[in-house]
Amino acid sequence: MKPTTTPAAMSRATPQALVLSGSWTALGMGRLTSELDALAVPAGEHWVIDASGIEALDTAGAWILQTLLRRLRDGAAGVELRQLRPEFTRLFDALAQEAAPGPTFLPRPLSRLESLGQGTVTLLAQGCALLAFIGECTFALGGWLAHPTRIRWRPILYNIRSAGVDALPIVGLLSFLLGIVVAYQGAAQLRLYGANIFVVDLVALSMLREFAPLITAIIVAGRSGSAYAAQIGTMAVTEEIDAMRTIGIAPLDMLVLPKALALLITLPLLTLFADLFGVLGGMLMAHIQLDVGTAEFLDRFVKTVSVTDLLIGIGKAPVFAAIIVTVGCFQGFQTKGGADSVGRQTTRSVVHSIFMVIVADALFSVAFSALDL
Repeated sequence: MKPTTTPAAMSRATPQALVLSGSWTALGMGRLTSELDALAVPAGEHWVIDASGIEALDTAGAWILQTLLRRLRDGAAGVELRQLRPEFTRLFDALAQEAAPGPTFLPRPLSRLESLGQGTVTLLAQGCALLAFIGECTFALGGWLAHPTRIRWRPILYNIRSAGVDALPIVGLLSFLLGIVVAYQGAAQLRLYGANIFVVDLVALSMLREFAPLITAIIVAGRSGSAYAAQIGTMAVTEEIDAMRTIGIAPLDMLVLPKALALLITLPLLTLFADLFGVLGGMLMAHIQLDVGTAEFLDRFVKTVSVTDLLIGIGKAPVFAAIIVTVGCFQGFQTKGGADSVGRQTTRSVVHSIFMVIVADALFSVAFSALDL
């Protein structure tokens, strides 16, 4: 026969004295928990708990006993637990120590100078890591050029399609709309002075030299740069990059260089595509707003735009491509932890890429102005 378990029980010897008995275990608690919930605790009274009748005690029973004592202490003037067996006392005390809240140490708020110092140190560390990453990529690229058979053409062609061909619709649409906006904004002022034909100069020079390369780079940074960071970051979190190193595959050769070469090829072509659609948008708006015909627009366009203007815009594209690939892949390799880190590094890659592209474009403008180009 199986040994019977005496149900846990609680009775009152006096209004402020409880007598506990039975098996205070997971099997023996029964309906005692509902009785404990219904127990009234008058304020200001001193309670005595007689635990001599407890026959068995496990972790569940000790936790319920702790809950009872805590409830009585919150409402009564004092609580005294008596005659609990020594073997039960050890379990009860151990559970009390585990349940007791530890000391809470709040971090000291940093002063502005300390925050500035920490931010500067972090920025310098990120800069050094980025320079090291650029050096590793340059060394790996030198290995490819020294041994052309190591070049992975299939990943390069795949990245050309994903970063270039698939981006044609959005680049064309936004460039066309930007050309319309530039012509529309300039039309109102040019009409006042009867200089309608100069809308060609405005649209052609602004699109070819500045707007087309910049808007294309921003689109690619948000579209492809974020994809690079997310892909590499996910592989870092799932330890696929470590597995590649283990089997002897260089992550830079597989993940970075194909993307870099593909974007160095596609971004100048996308910029040329954006030039075409931007000028078409400006031509359409010039015809609608200023009655500048297509033949007249093209004739002025040929006289105004030189090959230098076209090459200046296209020449910016490889620099922008290098920035986008470097920042996106670098932020991907910096991913540590879980999925939240992937999202954080992806956001950083987009923000940093766009920021550095705009800074580079500003430096180009200053340099070309100084060189009178």
